Amino acid sequence: MISLEDWAEIRRLHRAEGVPIKQIAASLGVGRNTVRRALRAEGPPSRARAPRGSVVDAYEPQVRVLLARFPKMPATVIAERIQWPYSLTTLKDRVRAIRPEYVGLDPVDRTSYRPGEVAQCDLWFPEPKIPVAPGQERMLPVLVMTLGFSRFMLAEMIPSRQGGDILAGMWSLVSRIGRVPRTLVWDREAAIGGTGKVTAPAAAFAGTLAARILLAPPRDPEFKGMVERANGFLETSFLPGRAFASPQDFNAQLAGWLERANARTVRATQARPAEALETERPHMLPMPPVAPAMGLHHRVRLSRDYCVRVDSNDYSVDPRAIGRFVEVKATSSEVTVHCDGALVAVHERSWGRYQLVADPRHRETAKDMRRALAAERRKAQPRRHADGHPVALRALPDYDALFGVDFDPATSIREASTT
Repeated sequence: MISLEDWAEIRRLHRAEGVPIKQIAASLGVGRNTVRRALRAEGPPSRARAPRGSVVDAYEPQVRVLLARFPKMPATVIAERIQWPYSLTTLKDRVRAIRPEYVGLDPVDRTSYRPGEVAQCDLWFPEPKIPVAPGQERMLPVLVMTLGFSRFMLAEMIPSRQGGDILAGMWSLVSRIGRVPRTLVWDREAAIGGTGKVTAPAAAFAGTLAARILLAPPRDPEFKGMVERANGFLETSFLPGRAFASPQDFNAQLAGWLERANARTVRATQARPAEALETERPHMLPMPPVAPAMGLHHRVRLSRDYCVRVDSNDYSVDPRAIGRFVEVKATSSEVTVHCDGALVAVHERSWGRYQLVADPRHRETAKDMRRALAAERRKAQPRRHADGHPVALRALPDYDALFGVDFDPATSIREASTT
C-alpha cells in the first residue's frame, strides 16, 4: 500500500501536470497498476486494520443469556457464573459495552432556565471535621444553593441536618439575594421530603415565601446537576489547603471564596454569575412581609434540673419556671426560652454534642431557692392535736424499745443460736 504522500503526488502529476502513468510509476518506484488504483480511488488510502478477535468473543453468548435475565448483574458475578479464566478487566469492558442493550438507555436533556425560575439546593458534607467544643470535632453539613439562570452560588455551614436548621439556612441564603426564587429544587432529604412528599414545616416555609419546593425523582442526581457540580467545585477549589478553627471561621472563609467564585466567567453561559444575578433578581418574587417559621422549636414542662435539651445539648433555665411549660426556640447562633411570654433563658448555641450550657445566674437563683425552702421548713409550726397540744415527734429507736425489737446484727445472731 502506498503512502498518503505518494497517493497525493500521483494524482497531482497525472491530473494537473498530465504526466503519463508509465513515467509516474518509474519516477516513484511503484507499479503501473498501483498508479491506476490510486487514480481510481475515491479517497486517500487508509491504514485501518481489521479488528482482531478477543478472548471474550467465545463467552459473549453466555454473558448475554445472563444479562437478558438479570440486566444489572455485576461483572464479577458474571465471571463466576461463566467460569471466566482470563483478566477481569477484559470481561468488564465487554459487559459495559453490551449491558445498555438490556437495561436500556436513560438520555438526559440539557435544560435552560428562565431568570428567577429555579434555585437548586443540596447538603454538602466536607471531609475535615470542625472544632465545635473543647475536645470535640464534627463533620457538619453545608447548605448549598445555585440559581439556575445566573449560576450564582451561595453556601453556609449549618449546625445539623434537622428540618429547622435547614430552613433557617435557606432563609439566610435567600436573604442574601434579597429576592425569592420561584422554585426550590431538593432531593429526597429526610427533613424536606424523604417520603416523596414535602414535609409540613418545609411546605409552611415555602408557602410563606410564596414559592414551591420541587422534589427530584429518586436516584436521579442529574435532576439537580448544577448544585451537584457546585458541590464538586467546593470540594476541589475551596477545601484544599485550608484549616478551620470553628464553624464561624469556616463560614467566613467560605464567604470570601464565594465572592471570587461568583466573579469568574462560567463556560456554559459565558457570563459572570455576579453580573447575571442583576438580570435575574427582578424576575424573582419579593421577600415576604414576615419571616417564615424556622429554627428548632418545641414546648416542654421544665423539670427540677431546670434544663432544656436542644440537639443533644442541655441549656439552663431560670429555676423559678420549674413545673411550668416553656417554649424553646433555637437558631444557628442562639437558644431562647420563654415562659408565659417572659424570657427566662438566652444562650449562645453550642454546635458540640452532649454539652451543658449553664448560666451562673440560674445556679445562684436555684441555690437561693433551696436556702429559702430549707428556712421555711425549719420555721414550720409543729403539728397539733384537736385539743391544741403539740404532737410529739419521737425517734424511731423509741418505738423499737417500746415493742422490744432489736435490729443489732450481733444480738440477732445470739438469739438465733440459743433457739
